[in-house]
Amino acid sequence: MLPRGLGDGTGYRRGDMNEPADRDASAGADADSPWARADSDFRVGSAHDHAASRAGGSAHVAGSDSSAPAWPQTGAVTATWFSDPPGQEPADPPYPQKWRKPGTIGMFAWGAGLLLVIGLVIVLVMALAGAFGGGRSSASGSGLFGGGQPETDPNAPPLAKLCPPPTNAKPPEYAEPPPPPPGARTVDRKAGISYASYGAPWKAWNEDWSGGDLKVHYRVGQHFITEEYSGGTYHASILSGSVPATVNDGTALDLKCTGKQVTADVRTSYYPEPNRMKQLRGEETKLGGRPAWVSIFRLHFDEPGLKAKNELVGVALIDVGRTEAAVLYVSIPGTHKQHDDVVEDVITSVRPVA
Repeated sequence: MLPRGLGDGTGYRRGDMNEPADRDASAGADADSPWARADSDFRVGSAHDHAASRAGGSAHVAGSDSSAPAWPQTGAVTATWFSDPPGQEPADPPYPQKWRKPGTIGMFAWGAGLLLVIGLVIVLVMALAGAFGGGRSSASGSGLFGGGQPETDPNAPPLAKLCPPPTNAKPPEYAEPPPPPPGARTVDRKAGISYASYGAPWKAWNEDWSGGDLKVHYRVGQHFITEEYSGGTYHASILSGSVPATVNDGTALDLKCTGKQVTADVRTSYYPEPNRMKQLRGEETKLGGRPAWVSIFRLHFDEPGLKAKNELVGVALIDVGRTEAAVLYVSIPGTHKQHDDVVEDVITSVRPVA
């Protein structure tokens, strides 16, 4: 009998409790069952028969003819299975795979990701080493892509340290200077330029005026005093000088950088602080056929006792093909605006001299 719990709960097989008529009907139905056909792969038997079949022996029910076909057996039904095909090893039960080996696409994705990480690390190391020209490079003056700057010479002048000359720069093309405008001229041979000279109230400058971090010496030009106050005298001026701008015997310079540095030096050296600047012009151009940087701006300030509260200023830095750049500085206090047109006029009149 079946153990309790595998039948209907009574301890007896349900077939033993059928009426005779029910058993006859069941027998007729079994005759049509695929289990009853001799060519069927289905077999019904005990767990012992199953074990014998898997071991290569004959499956049979005890007490029956071993040559008989696998007809449905009467009695206890304990197991149902499919017979393994003749000559074939029984298949192992499937193993519950928790991790699958990646396919071709997965392996490609892993490889691409690894290469990307390695590439980023290499680029980061090269950037930190200045190989792309953004930082300091070797003494050859070029990074991996040729954009680097050479290390600054400790003996270089202040302006050259602030604005290292460009490396591998082509020499500027100098055009034949146009003839100077008619009229009187101020000539500064040390600076290498000449420019327009004006009559009264302008008079010749006879001092050596220098200041700021760049120590530009203004020795030539014109001026006149606009007022005297507790701090001294205040001037309108047209002054020229020169400033070392290159390293060793080089003549190439960064016009934009050097021009802005000279402008900043003028602002901090010669005007009350704090002050406010309104930029009117700032560009690279040519003066007398030579490369130049020109800045024109108006400064606003408030110095106790000084009537002037603003001033129109013009600064031009000119590449004259020497190790020193020429500088022209023009200033017109706000109390004498009738002379404002001098700023543009004198800058335009600049010509190179030998």
